[in-house]
Amino acid sequence: MTAPIAVALDAPDLETAARWATLVTPHVSTVKVGLELYLRYGPDVVASVRGASRVQVFLDLKLHDIPATVRGAARAVARLKPAYLTVHAAGGPAMIREAVRAAPATKIAAVTVLTSLGDADLTALGLAGPAPDAVRRLAVLAVEAGAQALVCSPQEAAAVRAEVGPDVTLITPGVRPAGSGHQDQARVATPEDALAAGADLLVIGRPITAAPDPGAAAAAIAAALRRTSAGTA
Repeated sequence: MTAPIAVALDAPDLETAARWATLVTPHVSTVKVGLELYLRYGPDVVASVRGASRVQVFLDLKLHDIPATVRGAARAVARLKPAYLTVHAAGGPAMIREAVRAAPATKIAAVTVLTSLGDADLTALGLAGPAPDAVRRLAVLAVEAGAQALVCSPQEAAAVRAEVGPDVTLITPGVRPAGSGHQDQARVATPEDALAAGADLLVIGRPITAAPDPGAAAAAIAAALRRTSAGTA
């Protein structure tokens, strides 16, 4: 049984991304392709990281534009059959609805507040905070517009789960195993704490891909999660 982890393949080139994907796929459910890799290599990157496996692909493009443009973009990538496609919840209900209609076989995941942003950042942007309140507002808006998944920090996962119920997939970036650096993430938690808070899919990048052996790092985190699940069962 693979762990509910999406490994962020933020690689410098396609060959490295495909190699990382091959190493981690036995241990995790999902690999995540971000904006930089997709813009550099285009749709071919999805086939390259999927390989011959059945690993889910999380296409993290964070679409944010007028509804018609997002509809066209979502339709264009739907043929790649990603399990998840991100849009920004701040794009509004009409935009989210168009993405959902355009990619019916893909879960549209609405990004609430980026995990790199703190309360001071929201104030500077003119957005009503604190961050947990903004996240909850955007989460409810997105789900009412049809989003099947939400992206929020693990620190807000429990509150978001209470707002939207059990049927929405919660995806949490900002997940760092104990002892890892935070890098550019402002709101973080350990994998075990994120799952306990109600997350369904944990986005983990550099703690796995920057390790000397990404496969072994993924396996170790997956094993720790299994032990935690067994202990709480």
